[in-house]
Amino acid sequence: MFLTPYITRQGEEFSFSRAQASNFAKKIASDFNPLHDEDAKRFCVPGDLMFAWFASQYGISEQLCCTFSGMVASDIWLHFSQQGDEIHICDRQDKVYLSLRQQGKVIRDEALIESIVTDYVRFSGQNFPHILQPLMQQHDVMIHTQRPMVIYESMALHLDQLPTELPDLALTQSSLEVTGRRGNVALDFSLSSHGKSIGHGRKHMILSNLSPYDGDAMQAMINEYDRRKALFFSA
Repeated sequence: MFLTPYITRQGEEFSFSRAQASNFAKKIASDFNPLHDEDAKRFCVPGDLMFAWFASQYGISEQLCCTFSGMVASDIWLHFSQQGDEIHICDRQDKVYLSLRQQGKVIRDEALIESIVTDYVRFSGQNFPHILQPLMQQHDVMIHTQRPMVIYESMALHLDQLPTELPDLALTQSSLEVTGRRGNVALDFSLSSHGKSIGHGRKHMILSNLSPYDGDAMQAMINEYDRRKALFFSA
């Protein structure tokens, strides 16, 4: 299983260490959000990793909606809990961190799930700076340069037909709605196979602690992001 290096299992429970979660973010998702650095003061497990683990265990359905309700710290023992038509990821105190609802036919092929999940989470690697920077500039706001807070709120996937091979993902629309110092980002994307549309999806993200846009500060942030990324892959 391709996720084995990024998860610790104990019976029906599972957890993610800082190293496991950070390596997944960087190696698989190409996501260098500082929240996922091993030494981050406010470290959290990537939502993409939890989604990938869910998909590897339950498959990918024609209609899928995933909602995040809390930041997951490292080394917390978690488990799956099914309530009605929803499946939750909870801790030992039954605090829910992720809720997922599936409908329709389900892909069970492990190799195909791995390919789809890997491509899907790598989509996150485009978030910053490629997608978020133009949106923030357009709305004259920006995340905090020293304490950036960008987290997932939800993901949805709608397949008109189940793919038999890896589909192509492409961003179709992005938007940002600003309310005070908070921003809500929606990313819409299409899925196609051999040029034919087979579905679409949407990711919602939350931006916190927004301030007025500063071009020089943003460019410095992008330069540092690119430096850290290049340093990681050259090590």
